[in-house]
Parts: sequence; C-alpha cells; structure tokens
Amino acid sequence: MHGIVRLLGGGLLCLHTAFALALPDLFPDVASAYRVELDGAALWERQAQHRLPPASLTKLMTALLAAERVSSLANNTTISHAAANESGSRIGLRAGEEFRVQDLLAAALIASANDACHALADAVAGDEHRFVQLMNRRAKELGMLNTRFVNACGHDAKGHYSSAHDLTLLAQEFIKHRELLEYTSRIDMSISPLDGRRSLRFENKNALVGRYPGAFGLKTGYTAGAGKCLVAYAKRGEHAVLLVLLHGNDRWWDAVDILDIAFEHARHPR
Repeated sequence: MHGIVRLLGGGLLCLHTAFALALPDLFPDVASAYRVELDGAALWERQAQHRLPPASLTKLMTALLAAERVSSLANNTTISHAAANESGSRIGLRAGEEFRVQDLLAAALIASANDACHALADAVAGDEHRFVQLMNRRAKELGMLNTRFVNACGHDAKGHYSSAHDLTLLAQEFIKHRELLEYTSRIDMSISPLDGRRSLRFENKNALVGRYPGAFGLKTGYTAGAGKCLVAYAKRGEHAVLLVLLHGNDRWWDAVDILDIAFEHARHPR
C-alpha cells in the first residue's frame, strides 16, 4: 500500500512538474501550433510538440546541409532533369545548366524555389533520395524528435512532418551560419547560369524582410495541407526573437504583433 502511495505520489509530482514547466499560450488564435523564443529561451507556445506538415520550412534543413557539407558555396553544380522538372514554386532552371551552389541557396531561401532546392539536394548527395536520409540523420542529431522528412522541398506527403519546437531547434542551428542569413535577409536578387546567357530575378516571399525593423527572415511556407507557415527571426539591439508558426491565420500581422510583444517583454520583463 505504501509502495502504491509512493508511486502515485511520484506520478503526481511528475505531473505537477510538467504543468509547472508548461509555457503560457498568449496567442491561441494565431496558428494551430507556434513557439516564441527570446534570446534562446522559450517564452510562449501552443501545441509546440504537435506533428504538422511544415511546407517549405523544410528548406531550412536543405539549406543547412548544403552549408555544412559543400566544401565551397562557390562550387558549380549541373541542374538535373529531376530538379528542372520539380513542381510547385520554381524559378525556371533548365536541365544541363550550371549554377554556383550559393546562387541555388539564394533561390531556395529567398524565392522558395523547388527546382533550386532539388538541385541543392543533388549537389550534396547525388539525388534526393539519399539527401532525405541525410536530412533525417541531421534532424536526430539536433534533437528533432517529432520530425521526419520524405522530400527535400516540403511537398505535402505522407510521413512528412515536423513541430514548432523542432523547427526552433533547426532555426537555431541555421542562424549560426552568417552566409545563410545574408540570403534570408535580402529583399531580392538575380542569378545567372555560368554561361551568362540569361538572368533570373526573384523577390523575397517573406513580407517581413525590408518592412519589419531588424528582420532577417527566415522562411515562409505554404501548401494545401500545411496552410500558412512561417519562421521569423529578428534582432534589435542585444535581443533576438525567433517565432515559428504552423498552419497560421494572418501570419504577417500576427508575426508583427508577436515580435513586438516579445521585444517589449525583453525591455520590461515581468
């Protein structure tokens, strides 16, 4: 009897601890799941461990692996037929063209171009299938326990999911690469194949960049299954705010409000 009481007591203690550590949900209507971090510490969240389709937020992992595994981002790579034929958002890459890896990174992050994203996967691993294996291995290394990738670009697919919590872990690692932030914080850019026969111009799909003070990106996403998704990162003075929204509603205005409140919290913590 006493043993049962001790077990129940321990269970109640664990439950009490779990509730004590639970983060407040200040914005219950902005998204199915979200997480806000200030200077690396979690502030608020909603269903942050819930598995949801991440749409093109997936490209943060693709870009991270390219930055980590390509010996020089100035290296050249040839566009495959598979990359040129990718569906969804694209900038019109042609099979057989050669581009610098850094230009493909820019197109994948700024324009969310699936053809450029697939080309990055090819450049790193030879093909998308092998690249996806690298993605899942890296996710495990980062502690992304509620994440599984089945494609490099974020297409809706069975078994392709992540969580707001896991995507903050990914974003934290992504932010360590200054060269990647240089792309995500650009308003627009033009790239050309090595033969210089044409120029491809694209604009940043992140409405915060160039409009919200201190915004560095990071990535937008949308599919029918995932809805409107966003990873926003902004810095003001000594403070940095990271926000992940999955299946959001009015993601731009909501992001602005949440970022403002987080920066105000940094100035006047309760």
